[in-house]
Amino acid sequence: MTTTRPIALVTGASSGIGQEAALALVQAGYEVVGTSRDTSGVSPLDGVTFLDLDVASDTSVIAAVQQVVERFGRIDVLVNNAGIGSIGAAEETSIAQAQSVFDINVFGVMRMVNQVLPHMRAQRRGRIINISSVQGFLPAPYMAVYGASKHAIEGYSQSLDHEVREYGIRSLLIEPAYTKTGFEANSTQSDAPLQEYAQQRQTFGTVMTKAIKDGDDPSVVAKVIVKAATDPKPKVRYTAGPLAGRASMLRRYAPASIFDRQIRKLNQLTG
Repeated sequence: MTTTRPIALVTGASSGIGQEAALALVQAGYEVVGTSRDTSGVSPLDGVTFLDLDVASDTSVIAAVQQVVERFGRIDVLVNNAGIGSIGAAEETSIAQAQSVFDINVFGVMRMVNQVLPHMRAQRRGRIINISSVQGFLPAPYMAVYGASKHAIEGYSQSLDHEVREYGIRSLLIEPAYTKTGFEANSTQSDAPLQEYAQQRQTFGTVMTKAIKDGDDPSVVAKVIVKAATDPKPKVRYTAGPLAGRASMLRRYAPASIFDRQIRKLNQLTG
């Protein structure tokens, strides 16, 4: 299939940020391929072709990328949005559970990049857009494993960006704050809960539920993704939404003691 439109591949496009990003890219003139682990129950989106893809499976990633290239001949933009949340104190999360989160949030991104990069290198252009979070640069109490996975993506993306620029490719980060999605409902809960953390974990859960309810609409993040995809002089990182922008400013300019107190205050931590 030949098309004059650029091709965008968006993982985790069946809902939330991924769905809005896919629709926004269509509006921006892209031919969009969206993915989901099981597309049989996915509602059709105008202008979006859906493929089954499990980013935690080498075989699935290889097959999906091959299908896109065979059908459209190239991939101009890769949006690594597929991910999973993890809620619970660090001590409450087993190594096995942490590994399963990293297999999706970190190694899933790496699998996608490793399969798409050869095609982008051959065409000497491309954008890799990785969905991070403000928790990629802020402490994330009671979300230590999730925060660690996003910190890992920040480091990986920045290193990758330096490696691929000579081929006309950029690796960019999108950093949303709380967003009105099914994040909390779809997050894994700690598999080794301890009574010592129960009260504070419950308090944090209440804080997070309200923050998500009052958070940005996913379309706010989608607009920033389109900007990153089309910006003639792209930045390495883009915060998405006013809260994310304020968090970034606080991290960069606030004295360490003030920053520390603010983190504890926002998350209603005691002690």
